[in-house]
Amino acid sequence: MPITLEKQGKIAMIHLNNPPANSYDHELYKQLEQAIKEVRFDSNIKVAVLVSDVPKFFSAGADIKFLREADPYYKTQFCLHCNETLDMIARSPQVFIACLEGHTVGGGLEMALACDLRFMGDQAGKIGLPEVTLGVLPGTGGTQRLARLVGPSKALHLCITGELLTPQQAKEIGLVDEVWPQAEVRQRTLEYAERLASSATYAISNIKLSIMNGIEMPLNVAIRYEGELQNLLFRSEDAKEGLSAFLEKRTPQFAGR
Repeated sequence: MPITLEKQGKIAMIHLNNPPANSYDHELYKQLEQAIKEVRFDSNIKVAVLVSDVPKFFSAGADIKFLREADPYYKTQFCLHCNETLDMIARSPQVFIACLEGHTVGGGLEMALACDLRFMGDQAGKIGLPEVTLGVLPGTGGTQRLARLVGPSKALHLCITGELLTPQQAKEIGLVDEVWPQAEVRQRTLEYAERLASSATYAISNIKLSIMNGIEMPLNVAIRYEGELQNLLFRSEDAKEGLSAFLEKRTPQFAGR
């Protein structure tokens, strides 16, 4: 199975294991879709982490042989399905983290861009969108998510040159959130996930949805949406506990509701 789902308490680990480079075809994306759906419907899961079990690669993107042999209509529908699958991540209440321990290029980076956070090892290899060298564009959300993350000028430069960056360069432009020592990146990613999962998860879920959905709205509409989410939180057990704990000078015990 190129995609497997492992649950560790409140954390889900989505493993990519399709040697030699975690390249994907439609079958892999169908399995990824099912894993994301399972995470979304499990109210106990608060954080999901995408990791690779293939040495030296997070993912090299779409299988080029598969793309060359498929007819244009099938390729168009395949890209549509990939985009619909990745969009579920942004609409999910759980926080999704991409743990990048190897090369992350093309559709592999597009998968990571769809996640909420990206943590990379300092010796992980290259990261970028080289699709222009194949005569195409990054068509699984790459042009759009990259531009929103690093700005249109940097995104344009990276997409039209196909330049690949080092982890340190990616951190400098905000493409990845943290660069950690290679031997520590998975453990530190899990520690970060555990901190989230043991804190005010109901508030964290609504913060994520407010940002990810609100960024697509006009400002005045987004602020109204933010207010509605805040109204939900004001009525929650966690808000009552958090406010009481602050006044009583004790550590809050959040229930996630």
